[in-house]
Amino acid sequence: MSNSVSAANVSELKGSGSVSAQDSVASLRFSDSVVAYTILRLSFGANIMLHGVSRLLAGHAAFLAYLNHYFEKTSIIPTSSLPAFASVLPWVETTLGLLLILGIATRFSLIVGALVVTSLVIGTNLAQDWLVSGLQLIYAFLYYYLLVHLKENLLSVDGILHR
Repeated sequence: MSNSVSAANVSELKGSGSVSAQDSVASLRFSDSVVAYTILRLSFGANIMLHGVSRLLAGHAAFLAYLNHYFEKTSIIPTSSLPAFASVLPWVETTLGLLLILGIATRFSLIVGALVVTSLVIGTNLAQDWLVSGLQLIYAFLYYYLLVHLKENLLSVDGILHR
């Protein structure tokens, strides 16, 4: 017998009349792939959220100083764009990370997050920081993996609302 949860199993449990809705949810057993997906989504969401939170706690000036130093040898990126980027990125990271932790608008969060990482990869390559660029590809892969396996996102707000 499979230990995964399907919509048919949930409907069957709820429609039988002999089991309450709370009992049926409590008795559901999720597959290992659903549990593993959930742990990866939670860990990745926490990582992304804490990127943003740490930058917010350090303050705008500290992050902007870091960006100015990082891109000082890159003439392609105008320094006039860095203050806006330094203001927006921490809030985007914090919000996307929180959405991933909760599993709210997961597909949207993964697509936007992947686009953010793409922009970071481009900037990092323009700064010729190949080590960081390589590490950012791990983030790009995680966004890809979580998006491709979105059907495993059952233990989330999205999963609960779409049952």
